[in-house]
Amino acid sequence: MPVTAPIAMRLGVYVDYTRSMLAFYADSNDDEVSLFDAEEDSARNSRKSKIKHPIASFFHLFFRVSATLIYLLCERLSNSFIACMVTIILLLSCDFWTVKNITGRLLVGLRWWNQVDDDGNSHWVFESRKGSVKQLPSSLPSDSEERIFWLGLIICPVLWIIFTFTALLSFNIKWLAVVIMGVVLQGANLYGYVRCKVGTRTNLKNMATSYLGKRFFKQAVSKQEGS
Repeated sequence: MPVTAPIAMRLGVYVDYTRSMLAFYADSNDDEVSLFDAEEDSARNSRKSKIKHPIASFFHLFFRVSATLIYLLCERLSNSFIACMVTIILLLSCDFWTVKNITGRLLVGLRWWNQVDDDGNSHWVFESRKGSVKQLPSSLPSDSEERIFWLGLIICPVLWIIFTFTALLSFNIKWLAVVIMGVVLQGANLYGYVRCKVGTRTNLKNMATSYLGKRFFKQAVSKQEGS
């Protein structure tokens, strides 16, 4: 009994020490998890914060909206067809350069360009910046900027396509070259950034096929339920 008592006391002290160390490590792990969650929350909140590049967001919409408004109001603003046509073409050209080289990189982290290799062959390059939690919140594009970028990038080419059909149907041949240029310049940026976002042509075809397949499946299921 006198021999086993010190051993039991030592075992009790060892057990208490082990429990305290386990509790300490558990608290430290909780702190690490909470810190990691805090980083995710801060990155998520920064994406939903205010616009980080107001000048780029403004000029992303300014040139294309101005070209569209001048085309719609040109007969009321000026009697000179040449002045209106030159102004619209200049605005479309500025918009193409701004969206291709500046706003795509700043607002959504995408860019595309053409390069010529040593053999003289032309190659189109489409790049997308991959975001992660470890990146600084300031380097991540915000949801507001992405919404502004994609809405402006998609809606304006659709409007120029509508203008093309209206010019053909109304036999307004003098404006046909202008509206076709609007479709080509803004459609080129739309195609380039969709390729950056989605990937190769194979991915585009797979997405289109998957979308059509889902639509047909939903229609077939709805017809069967209706019958």
